[in-house]
Amino acid sequence: MPHSLRLGIGLALVSAVIYGAVPNFARLAFLNGIPPLETVLYRTYAVAVVLALVAVLRGESFRIARQAWPAFVFQSLATLLVSSCYLASLQFLPVTLSVIIFYLFPILVLLAAPLIEGHAPGWIRIAVSLLAFGGLWIAVGPAFDRVEPIGLVLAFLGSVGCALQFFSGRMLSQHVEPAVFGSLVHLALLPIIFALAFYFGGGQLHLFSAASLGPYAVGSVALVCIAYIAGYFSHMSSVKAAPSSVVAPYFNLEPIISTGIAVVLLKEHMTRDQWIGGGLVFAALLITSLLGYFTREKT
Repeated sequence: MPHSLRLGIGLALVSAVIYGAVPNFARLAFLNGIPPLETVLYRTYAVAVVLALVAVLRGESFRIARQAWPAFVFQSLATLLVSSCYLASLQFLPVTLSVIIFYLFPILVLLAAPLIEGHAPGWIRIAVSLLAFGGLWIAVGPAFDRVEPIGLVLAFLGSVGCALQFFSGRMLSQHVEPAVFGSLVHLALLPIIFALAFYFGGGQLHLFSAASLGPYAVGSVALVCIAYIAGYFSHMSSVKAAPSSVVAPYFNLEPIISTGIAVVLLKEHMTRDQWIGGGLVFAALLITSLLGYFTREKT
């Protein structure tokens, strides 16, 4: 296996483990009085500043070539969907259910990769997607009347955004270093995220103005920021080193980490249908991993 593929896979695994903790820290922040979109605001600011410092220390240029602008715009849109939609869904859904929906993104990447290349996805990919969506239906269907539909929509939009991140990040990293575009993307999103957090937070930032916050409010927000910075940098570095369809399946480790932490740390309870449906989704993710390993498609 070429060194670049080994490096990309290694970085993907590191990112998957780190990312897996983020929704749990965000949920913990919410339970301690910090709305998810406000947590997104702090992590957006933190990653913009830290990655900018990394780029400056490395002497990297902040100039974006003209041919890289379309990829930059798509990366910004994708990151906005992931940042605002996925963590916002945690205000309406438990981590375990949000994870099942969001982590359809490796399958979306697998389906989109051949279409972007100009050939049919093939019956195996179609079967895998049907298996995943069947599992999702089992997990969500029986509990649909007990969950907020907006939470389901937000989690799925976050999944779509994450899939777009892989392709746009791969294209963008051919022209701009990950630390540079990671900083610029989050800097561009900062005013939008601030407006969303301020509006949906009732015209205030709870971390500074709320009369009573839980004991873990500040610590959980700090953990979200630290984990997201490390996860995002590893993520974008992985797609710089290897094609999206090679590294994306290895992010299947994320839902296992996220679900495990939610059950142990947050004491969340999964219903029988969620276990069955989630198991089918994870089985589809495993098949996706094997397809990505054997085919080594280039995106």
